Amino acid sequence: MDGASGDNNYASKIKLITEGEWAGWNFYPGGDPFEDLAGPFYCRVDEQGRRISAFKAERKHMNGGMFMHGGCVMTFADFCLFWIARDAIDGSASVTATFNGEFVGSAGVGDIVECVGEVVKAGRSMVFVRGIIANASHGGEPMMSFSSVLKKTGPRP
Repeated sequence: MDGASGDNNYASKIKLITEGEWAGWNFYPGGDPFEDLAGPFYCRVDEQGRRISAFKAERKHMNGGMFMHGGCVMTFADFCLFWIARDAIDGSASVTATFNGEFVGSAGVGDIVECVGEVVKAGRSMVFVRGIIANASHGGEPMMSFSSVLKKTGPRP
């Protein structure tokens, strides 16, 4: 996800789901080919105004031990940090400049994985973000804490 606004970029592709298990959530079909393959990942703003991301763990998300693959958790975290920082980067193309994560738990097939976070500081060219990914199916047990810096690369043409 690159956070830019406009007609031909990731952020412009957001769609609201109106029925089924994910009704009330948004997703970005066709926005990022890798995230489309790794997901689907969903996002919304909750009643408290927090930006939340989530997905349901499938077999394709597991490693050989049938626990969620670390690469999947990191891909989801990268999706999440752009959702968390969306207001801070609106109108700017952005890239992940740094990413730090600590794995502290896992998930299995069928579990719902969620992420909440915050913008620590939004500067002119960099946005500092942190978040927690948790296994919502197991009482919100933490899976990863992460921090990241997004670099604004300029306005979208």
